[in-house]
Amino acid sequence: MSSWTAMPQLTEPGNLPPAPYAQDGLMLAVSTLRQTVRVSAGGGRMRLRFSNAFGGAPLPVTQVSVALPEGGRAGVSAIRPGSARPVTFAGRPSVTVPVGAHYVSDPLDFPVAPGSVLTVTVHLAEGQRSGALTSHPGSRTTSYLAPGNQAEAPDLTGATPVDHWYLLSAVEVLPERDTAVLALLGDSLTDGRGSTTNGNDRWPDRLFDRLRTDPRTDGVAVANQGAGGNRVLADGLGPGALARLDRDVLALSGVRWLIVFEGVNDLGTAEATHTAQKQVADDLTAAYEQIVVRARARELLVYGATITPFGGNDPYDDPQGHREAARQAVNEWIRTSGRFDAVIDFDHAVRDPAEPRRLLAAYDEGDHLHFNPAGYQALADAVPAALLRR
Repeated sequence: MSSWTAMPQLTEPGNLPPAPYAQDGLMLAVSTLRQTVRVSAGGGRMRLRFSNAFGGAPLPVTQVSVALPEGGRAGVSAIRPGSARPVTFAGRPSVTVPVGAHYVSDPLDFPVAPGSVLTVTVHLAEGQRSGALTSHPGSRTTSYLAPGNQAEAPDLTGATPVDHWYLLSAVEVLPERDTAVLALLGDSLTDGRGSTTNGNDRWPDRLFDRLRTDPRTDGVAVANQGAGGNRVLADGLGPGALARLDRDVLALSGVRWLIVFEGVNDLGTAEATHTAQKQVADDLTAAYEQIVVRARARELLVYGATITPFGGNDPYDDPQGHREAARQAVNEWIRTSGRFDAVIDFDHAVRDPAEPRRLLAAYDEGDHLHFNPAGYQALADAVPAALLRR
Protein backbone atom coordinates (compact mmCIF):
# COMPACT_ATOMS: atom_id res chain seq x y z
CA MET A 1 0.00 0.00 0.00
CA SER A 2 2.95 2.32 0.52
CA SER A 3 4.41 1.67 -2.93
CA TRP A 4 3.26 3.50 -6.03
CA THR A 5 2.45 1.33 -9.03
CA ALA A 6 3.51 2.66 -12.42
CA MET A 7 1.76 2.22 -15.76
CA PRO A 8 4.30 3.83 -18.11
CA GLN A 9 4.38 4.75 -21.74
CA LEU A 10 7.88 4.32 -23.08
CA THR A 11 9.17 7.57 -24.54
CA GLU A 12 11.33 7.91 -27.62
CA PRO A 13 13.13 10.67 -29.54
CA GLY A 14 11.78 12.47 -32.58
CA ASN A 15 8.33 11.99 -34.16
CA LEU A 16 7.35 15.63 -34.26
CA PRO A 17 3.74 16.83 -34.20
CA PRO A 18 2.12 18.12 -37.40
CA ALA A 19 2.07 21.78 -38.42
CA PRO A 20 1.32 24.28 -37.01
CA TYR A 21 2.42 22.64 -33.76
CA ALA A 22 5.99 22.18 -35.02
CA GLN A 23 7.56 25.33 -36.42
CA ASP A 24 11.24 26.21 -36.83
CA GLY A 25 12.41 24.41 -33.72
CA LEU A 26 9.48 25.54 -31.56
CA MET A 27 7.15 22.70 -30.60
CA LEU A 28 3.58 22.86 -29.24
CA ALA A 29 3.61 26.62 -28.58
CA VAL A 30 0.32 28.12 -27.33
CA SER A 31 -1.31 24.73 -27.64
CA THR A 32 -3.22 22.07 -25.74
CA LEU A 33 -2.39 18.37 -25.88
CA ARG A 34 -5.06 15.88 -24.80
CA GLN A 35 -4.33 12.15 -24.62
CA THR A 36 -5.90 9.07 -23.08
CA VAL A 37 -4.09 6.23 -21.32
CA ARG A 38 -5.28 2.96 -19.83
CA VAL A 39 -4.22 2.21 -16.26
CA SER A 40 -3.90 -1.31 -14.91
CA ALA A 41 -3.95 -0.68 -11.17
CA GLY A 42 -6.78 0.81 -9.16
CA GLY A 43 -6.63 3.20 -6.26
CA GLY A 44 -7.79 6.48 -4.83
CA ARG A 45 -4.64 8.53 -5.48
CA MET A 46 -2.58 9.01 -8.61
CA ARG A 47 0.26 11.12 -9.93
CA LEU A 48 1.75 11.83 -13.35
CA ARG A 49 5.31 11.61 -14.60
CA PHE A 50 6.41 13.87 -17.44
CA SER A 51 9.55 13.24 -19.46
CA ASN A 52 12.03 15.46 -21.25
CA ALA A 53 14.37 12.52 -21.83
CA PHE A 54 14.93 13.34 -25.50
CA GLY A 55 14.14 17.05 -25.62
CA GLY A 56 16.83 19.43 -26.77
CA ALA A 57 15.70 22.26 -24.46
CA PRO A 58 13.90 22.66 -21.12
CA LEU A 59 10.21 21.72 -21.26
CA PRO A 60 7.93 24.40 -19.75
CA VAL A 61 4.58 22.84 -18.84
CA THR A 62 2.05 25.59 -18.11
CA GLN A 63 -1.03 23.70 -16.90
CA VAL A 64 -2.13 20.09 -16.53
CA SER A 65 -5.48 18.49 -15.74
CA VAL A 66 -6.75 14.93 -15.46
CA ALA A 67 -10.28 13.81 -16.20
CA LEU A 68 -12.40 10.85 -17.19
CA PRO A 69 -12.96 10.47 -20.94
CA GLU A 70 -16.46 10.65 -22.32
CA GLY A 71 -17.93 7.16 -22.26
CA GLY A 72 -14.80 5.80 -20.58
CA ARG A 73 -13.28 5.23 -24.02
CA ALA A 74 -9.72 5.50 -25.28
CA GLY A 75 -8.89 7.94 -28.05
CA VAL A 76 -11.74 10.42 -27.56
CA SER A 77 -11.28 14.19 -27.24
CA ALA A 78 -14.26 14.87 -24.95
CA ILE A 79 -14.15 14.46 -21.19
CA ARG A 80 -16.95 13.70 -18.76
CA PRO A 81 -18.39 17.05 -17.60
CA GLY A 82 -17.28 17.99 -14.10
CA SER A 83 -14.56 15.31 -13.90
CA ALA A 84 -11.51 17.51 -14.64
CA ARG A 85 -9.08 18.12 -11.77
CA PRO A 86 -5.99 20.36 -11.78
CA VAL A 87 -2.55 18.78 -11.37
CA THR A 88 0.18 20.58 -9.41
CA PHE A 89 3.94 20.32 -8.99
CA ALA A 90 5.22 21.17 -5.52
CA GLY A 91 1.97 23.09 -5.07
CA ARG A 92 2.36 25.08 -8.30
CA PRO A 93 0.31 24.70 -11.49
CA SER A 94 3.35 24.77 -13.78
CA VAL A 95 6.79 23.21 -14.00
CA THR A 96 9.85 23.32 -16.24
CA VAL A 97 11.36 19.88 -16.84
CA PRO A 98 15.13 20.05 -17.42
CA VAL A 99 16.72 18.46 -20.47
CA GLY A 100 16.99 14.69 -20.01
CA ALA A 101 14.94 14.68 -16.81
CA HIS A 102 11.60 13.37 -15.55
CA TYR A 103 9.27 15.30 -13.25
CA VAL A 104 6.61 13.75 -11.02
CA SER A 105 3.45 15.66 -10.10
CA ASP A 106 2.00 16.02 -6.63
CA PRO A 107 -0.31 13.17 -5.59
CA LEU A 108 -3.92 13.83 -6.50
CA ASP A 109 -7.04 12.34 -4.94
CA PHE A 110 -8.56 10.91 -8.09
CA PRO A 111 -10.01 7.38 -7.89
CA VAL A 112 -9.28 5.10 -10.85
CA ALA A 113 -10.38 1.51 -11.37
CA PRO A 114 -8.10 -1.21 -12.78
CA GLY A 115 -8.32 -1.23 -16.56
CA SER A 116 -9.99 2.17 -16.75
CA VAL A 117 -9.04 4.97 -19.14
CA LEU A 118 -7.77 8.35 -17.98
CA THR A 119 -7.56 11.62 -19.91
CA VAL A 120 -4.53 13.86 -19.38
CA THR A 121 -4.57 17.37 -20.85
CA VAL A 122 -1.49 19.59 -21.03
CA HIS A 123 -1.29 23.27 -21.96
CA LEU A 124 2.04 24.66 -23.14
CA ALA A 125 1.95 28.43 -23.41
CA GLU A 126 5.57 28.80 -24.50
CA GLY A 127 6.07 25.46 -26.17
CA GLN A 128 9.43 23.71 -26.23
CA ARG A 129 12.27 25.49 -28.00
CA SER A 130 13.83 22.43 -29.57
CA GLY A 131 13.68 20.37 -32.72
CA ALA A 132 13.64 17.24 -30.54
CA LEU A 133 10.56 16.19 -28.61
CA THR A 134 9.96 13.24 -26.31
CA SER A 135 7.18 11.10 -27.75
CA HIS A 136 5.85 7.62 -28.42
CA PRO A 137 4.80 7.01 -32.03
CA GLY A 138 3.42 3.51 -31.43
CA SER A 139 0.65 4.64 -29.11
CA ARG A 140 -2.12 2.82 -31.04
CA THR A 141 -4.21 5.52 -29.38
CA THR A 142 -5.49 8.81 -30.79
CA SER A 143 -4.38 12.02 -29.07
CA TYR A 144 -5.44 15.57 -29.91
CA LEU A 145 -3.66 18.87 -30.44
CA ALA A 146 -5.64 22.10 -30.20
CA PRO A 147 -4.84 25.83 -30.17
CA GLY A 148 -4.75 27.92 -27.01
CA ASN A 149 -5.48 26.85 -23.45
CA GLN A 150 -8.24 24.24 -23.38
CA ALA A 151 -6.90 22.21 -20.45
CA GLU A 152 -10.29 21.89 -18.75
CA ALA A 153 -12.57 22.24 -21.77
CA PRO A 154 -15.30 19.55 -22.02
CA ASP A 155 -14.24 19.07 -25.63
CA LEU A 156 -11.55 20.63 -27.79
CA THR A 157 -12.19 23.29 -30.40
CA GLY A 158 -10.23 23.05 -33.63
CA ALA A 159 -8.46 19.84 -32.60
CA THR A 160 -6.11 17.83 -34.80
CA PRO A 161 -6.04 14.06 -34.14
CA VAL A 162 -2.66 12.33 -34.09
CA ASP A 163 -1.85 8.72 -33.19
CA HIS A 164 1.04 9.54 -30.86
CA TRP A 165 1.66 10.10 -27.19
CA TYR A 166 3.81 13.07 -26.16
CA LEU A 167 5.62 14.09 -22.97
CA LEU A 168 3.64 11.91 -20.54
CA SER A 169 5.89 9.10 -19.32
CA ALA A 170 3.74 7.34 -16.71
CA VAL A 171 0.62 7.34 -14.61
CA GLU A 172 1.37 6.09 -11.10
CA VAL A 173 -1.41 4.88 -8.82
CA LEU A 174 -1.23 4.32 -5.07
CA PRO A 175 -3.15 1.02 -4.92
CA GLU A 176 -5.77 0.33 -2.30
CA ARG A 177 -4.89 -3.37 -2.23
CA ASP A 178 -1.77 -5.50 -2.57
CA THR A 179 -0.57 -4.87 -6.13
CA ALA A 180 2.64 -5.68 -7.99
CA VAL A 181 3.84 -4.79 -11.48
CA LEU A 182 4.80 -7.01 -14.39
CA ALA A 183 7.17 -5.09 -16.69
CA LEU A 184 7.44 -6.06 -20.36
CA LEU A 185 10.65 -5.22 -22.23
CA GLY A 186 10.06 -5.51 -25.95
CA ASP A 187 9.84 -4.07 -29.45
CA SER A 188 6.94 -3.44 -31.84
CA LEU A 189 5.48 -6.87 -31.07
CA THR A 190 4.91 -5.70 -27.49
CA ASP A 191 4.15 -2.13 -28.55
CA GLY A 192 1.27 -3.62 -30.51
CA ARG A 193 1.84 -3.02 -34.22
CA GLY A 194 -1.11 -4.67 -35.93
CA SER A 195 -3.45 -4.18 -32.99
CA THR A 196 -6.59 -2.04 -33.17
CA THR A 197 -6.12 1.70 -32.74
CA ASN A 198 -7.97 2.70 -29.54
CA GLY A 199 -8.89 -0.96 -29.02
CA ASN A 200 -6.35 -1.80 -26.30
CA ASP A 201 -5.88 -5.30 -27.75
CA ARG A 202 -2.10 -5.57 -27.70
CA TRP A 203 -0.90 -8.76 -26.01
CA PRO A 204 -0.05 -6.89 -22.76
CA ASP A 205 -3.65 -5.58 -22.65
CA ARG A 206 -5.06 -9.03 -23.37
CA LEU A 207 -2.81 -10.55 -20.69
CA PHE A 208 -3.96 -7.97 -18.14
CA ASP A 209 -7.60 -8.70 -18.99
CA ARG A 210 -6.98 -12.41 -18.55
CA LEU A 211 -5.20 -11.99 -15.23
CA ARG A 212 -8.12 -9.92 -13.93
CA THR A 213 -10.43 -12.94 -14.21
CA ASP A 214 -8.44 -14.99 -11.68
CA PRO A 215 -8.48 -13.91 -8.01
CA ARG A 216 -4.94 -15.26 -7.67
CA THR A 217 -3.61 -12.78 -10.24
CA ASP A 218 -6.12 -9.92 -10.28
CA GLY A 219 -3.71 -7.73 -8.33
CA VAL A 220 -1.12 -7.71 -11.13
CA ALA A 221 -0.55 -4.44 -12.97
CA VAL A 222 1.13 -4.53 -16.39
CA ALA A 223 3.71 -1.96 -17.55
CA ASN A 224 4.13 -2.17 -21.32
CA GLN A 225 7.67 -1.02 -22.12
CA GLY A 226 7.59 -1.98 -25.77
CA ALA A 227 9.04 0.32 -28.41
CA GLY A 228 8.65 -0.14 -32.14
CA GLY A 229 11.93 -0.80 -33.94
CA ASN A 230 13.78 -1.35 -30.68
CA ARG A 231 16.84 -3.57 -30.45
CA VAL A 232 18.65 -5.16 -27.53
CA LEU A 233 22.26 -4.51 -28.48
CA ALA A 234 22.18 -1.14 -30.21
CA ASP A 235 20.03 1.94 -30.55
CA GLY A 236 17.25 1.89 -33.13
CA LEU A 237 14.09 3.90 -32.63
CA GLY A 238 15.19 4.95 -29.18
CA PRO A 239 17.92 3.51 -26.99
CA GLY A 240 18.56 -0.24 -27.08
CA ALA A 241 17.17 -2.48 -24.37
CA LEU A 242 20.46 -2.67 -22.50
CA ALA A 243 20.71 1.12 -22.49
CA ARG A 244 17.13 1.74 -21.33
CA LEU A 245 16.79 -1.10 -18.82
CA ASP A 246 17.48 1.05 -15.77
CA ARG A 247 15.10 3.85 -16.73
CA ASP A 248 12.31 1.76 -18.21
CA VAL A 249 12.28 -1.24 -15.88
CA LEU A 250 14.49 -1.06 -12.81
CA ALA A 251 13.37 2.46 -11.86
CA LEU A 252 9.67 1.59 -11.99
CA SER A 253 7.62 1.67 -8.82
CA GLY A 254 6.27 -1.66 -7.59
CA VAL A 255 7.82 -3.89 -10.26
CA ARG A 256 8.18 -7.57 -9.28
CA TRP A 257 8.46 -9.49 -12.57
CA LEU A 258 10.07 -8.85 -15.95
CA ILE A 259 9.35 -10.56 -19.28
CA VAL A 260 12.07 -10.07 -21.91
CA PHE A 261 10.64 -10.46 -25.43
CA GLU A 262 13.09 -8.77 -27.74
CA GLY A 263 15.81 -9.60 -30.26
CA VAL A 264 14.09 -10.00 -33.62
CA ASN A 265 15.26 -6.57 -34.77
CA ASP A 266 18.85 -7.38 -33.83
CA LEU A 267 18.69 -10.45 -36.07
CA GLY A 268 16.81 -8.67 -38.83
CA THR A 269 19.14 -5.69 -39.10
CA ALA A 270 22.43 -7.60 -38.87
CA GLU A 271 24.02 -8.71 -42.13
CA ALA A 272 22.51 -11.93 -43.46
CA THR A 273 25.71 -13.98 -43.37
CA HIS A 274 26.59 -16.97 -41.25
CA THR A 275 29.38 -15.08 -39.49
CA ALA A 276 27.32 -11.97 -38.74
CA GLN A 277 24.33 -13.94 -37.53
CA LYS A 278 26.47 -16.19 -35.35
CA GLN A 279 27.95 -13.06 -33.77
CA VAL A 280 24.59 -11.38 -33.12
CA ALA A 281 23.16 -14.59 -31.66
CA ASP A 282 26.11 -14.89 -29.28
CA ASP A 283 25.85 -11.21 -28.36
CA LEU A 284 22.12 -11.51 -27.73
CA THR A 285 22.49 -14.37 -25.28
CA ALA A 286 25.23 -12.45 -23.45
CA ALA A 287 22.93 -9.41 -23.31
CA TYR A 288 20.08 -11.49 -21.90
CA GLU A 289 22.43 -12.63 -19.15
CA GLN A 290 23.24 -9.01 -18.37
CA ILE A 291 19.54 -8.16 -18.14
CA VAL A 292 18.95 -11.08 -15.80
CA VAL A 293 21.88 -10.15 -13.54
CA ARG A 294 20.86 -6.51 -13.30
CA ALA A 295 17.18 -7.30 -12.72
CA ARG A 296 17.88 -9.90 -10.06
CA ALA A 297 19.98 -7.34 -8.21
CA ARG A 298 16.65 -5.53 -7.74
CA GLU A 299 15.01 -8.81 -6.65
CA LEU A 300 12.95 -9.22 -9.82
CA LEU A 301 11.95 -12.56 -11.29
CA VAL A 302 12.99 -12.57 -14.96
CA TYR A 303 11.19 -14.60 -17.63
CA GLY A 304 12.57 -15.12 -21.13
CA ALA A 305 10.23 -15.25 -24.14
CA THR A 306 11.33 -16.98 -27.32
CA ILE A 307 11.62 -14.98 -30.56
CA THR A 308 8.67 -15.53 -32.88
CA PRO A 309 8.94 -16.52 -36.58
CA PHE A 310 9.48 -14.07 -39.42
CA GLY A 311 9.66 -16.41 -42.44
CA GLY A 312 8.40 -14.61 -45.54
CA ASN A 313 9.01 -11.14 -44.15
CA ASP A 314 10.79 -8.62 -46.36
CA PRO A 315 13.55 -7.75 -45.50
CA TYR A 316 14.18 -9.94 -42.44
CA ASP A 317 13.81 -13.32 -44.09
CA ASP A 318 16.91 -14.28 -46.09
CA PRO A 319 17.07 -17.00 -48.78
CA GLN A 320 20.08 -18.72 -47.22
CA GLY A 321 18.31 -19.06 -43.86
CA HIS A 322 21.12 -17.57 -41.76
CA ARG A 323 18.76 -15.37 -39.74
CA GLU A 324 16.40 -18.28 -39.14
CA ALA A 325 19.33 -20.39 -37.93
CA ALA A 326 20.32 -17.60 -35.55
CA ARG A 327 16.73 -17.32 -34.28
CA GLN A 328 16.67 -21.04 -33.61
CA ALA A 329 20.01 -20.84 -31.78
CA VAL A 330 18.86 -17.96 -29.59
CA ASN A 331 15.57 -19.71 -28.82
CA GLU A 332 17.38 -22.91 -27.91
CA TRP A 333 19.53 -20.93 -25.47
CA ILE A 334 16.46 -19.26 -23.95
CA ARG A 335 14.77 -22.64 -23.51
CA THR A 336 17.71 -24.64 -22.17
CA SER A 337 20.32 -22.35 -20.59
CA GLY A 338 18.57 -22.11 -17.23
CA ARG A 339 19.47 -18.42 -16.95
CA PHE A 340 15.86 -17.22 -16.80
CA ASP A 341 13.58 -17.96 -13.88
CA ALA A 342 11.11 -19.37 -16.41
CA VAL A 343 10.61 -19.57 -20.18
CA ILE A 344 7.54 -18.37 -22.09
CA ASP A 345 7.50 -20.11 -25.47
CA PHE A 346 5.87 -17.56 -27.75
CA ASP A 347 7.52 -19.19 -30.76
CA HIS A 348 5.72 -22.47 -30.10
CA ALA A 349 2.42 -20.67 -29.47
CA VAL A 350 2.20 -18.83 -32.80
CA ARG A 351 4.25 -20.73 -35.39
CA ASP A 352 2.68 -22.68 -38.22
CA PRO A 353 3.09 -26.39 -37.34
CA ALA A 354 3.38 -27.21 -41.05
CA GLU A 355 6.09 -24.58 -41.61
CA PRO A 356 7.61 -23.58 -38.25
CA ARG A 357 9.70 -20.76 -39.68
CA ARG A 358 6.46 -18.87 -40.40
CA LEU A 359 3.63 -17.47 -38.31
CA LEU A 360 0.32 -19.26 -38.35
CA ALA A 361 -1.72 -17.48 -41.03
CA ALA A 362 -4.60 -16.82 -38.62
CA TYR A 363 -2.25 -14.75 -36.45
CA ASP A 364 -0.38 -12.87 -39.19
CA GLU A 365 -1.01 -9.14 -39.55
CA GLY A 366 0.08 -9.45 -43.17
CA ASP A 367 3.81 -8.75 -43.15
CA HIS A 368 4.73 -12.18 -41.70
CA LEU A 369 6.36 -10.55 -38.67
CA HIS A 370 3.67 -8.69 -36.72
CA PHE A 371 0.42 -10.02 -35.27
CA ASN A 372 -3.23 -9.24 -35.68
CA PRO A 373 -5.47 -9.12 -32.57
CA ALA A 374 -5.96 -12.90 -32.68
CA GLY A 375 -2.20 -13.36 -32.67
CA TYR A 376 -1.80 -11.02 -29.73
CA GLN A 377 -4.46 -13.00 -27.88
CA ALA A 378 -2.43 -16.15 -28.55
CA LEU A 379 0.65 -14.52 -27.03
CA ALA A 380 -1.32 -13.45 -23.97
CA ASP A 381 -2.73 -16.95 -23.57
CA ALA A 382 0.78 -18.44 -23.74
CA VAL A 383 1.92 -16.72 -20.53
CA PRO A 384 1.43 -19.18 -17.63
CA ALA A 385 -0.63 -17.39 -14.99
CA ALA A 386 1.16 -19.42 -12.29
CA LEU A 387 4.29 -17.33 -12.94
CA LEU A 388 2.46 -14.25 -11.67
CA ARG A 389 0.79 -15.61 -8.57
CA ARG A 390 2.07 -14.33 -5.24
